[in-house]
Parts: sequence; C-alpha cells; structure tokens
Amino acid sequence: MLTYIGLIRKDKNSGFGVDFPDFPGCITAGNTLEEAYRRASEALRFHIKGMIADGEPIPEPSSLTYILENPHNKGTTPFLVPITSMRTKRINVTIPESDLEEIDAYARKRKMSRSAFLLAAAKRSMSSEARVD
Repeated sequence: MLTYIGLIRKDKNSGFGVDFPDFPGCITAGNTLEEAYRRASEALRFHIKGMIADGEPIPEPSSLTYILENPHNKGTTPFLVPITSMRTKRINVTIPESDLEEIDAYARKRKMSRSAFLLAAAKRSMSSEARVD
C-alpha cells in the first residue's frame, strides 16, 4: 500500500479543496471536511487508474518535508491518503481448454477481456461469501 499526501485548502467563502502535489491536476472538493476526505480518496484512485490505463508511470510518494517546502503549499493542511496497489500483474493460471473456450465466449458476448471477466467473477464470488461469513 502506498500513502500519498493530500493538501486541504480552505478559503473564507468556499468549501474544502483538496489537491495532491504528486499528481498535478488531481483535485477535488467537499462542502464539509469529511466529504473532502472521502472524495480525496476517490479522486486519487480514479486519477491513478487513468494514468495506468494511459501507460504513465505512477510516482513514488513525496515526503511531507519536500511538499511543505514549496511556498505554494503554505497554509494548507496535509493529510495522508492510503492507496492500495492498482498495478496489474501477469499471472499463470491453468484451466482446462474447454472451460477456457466457454469463458472467452462468455466474456466476448459482454465485450470484456478474459482478464476483466475473471476478475469480476472472482470479486463477485468473494463478495457473496463475505455476506455469508
């Protein structure tokens, strides 16, 4: 898990703005501090997913000292935003050929890749088991 620093910016006549020095252009806001915190995590995950889809490298988190040395960040309130890894990893799975053909046909009908279908199916299965536990 990586942890990035978000900065809260608050003007007298506005809500709570959030930006991420490690991700220029990734911003969000909320009318309350709680809403800003929640949206910050959502905005950062969405931004990182877009970078991954575009093949852009994901930066390592900067230190708080480095971020606060920037005069543009004076008067902000830093907070930590943990992000679980969203990088993809190639794996080797053994599946009978006839089952694989069925999986591929099912995924194609739904305009999904094999990987996307298998991930969605695994998440559905884990989600339904969690409700039983």
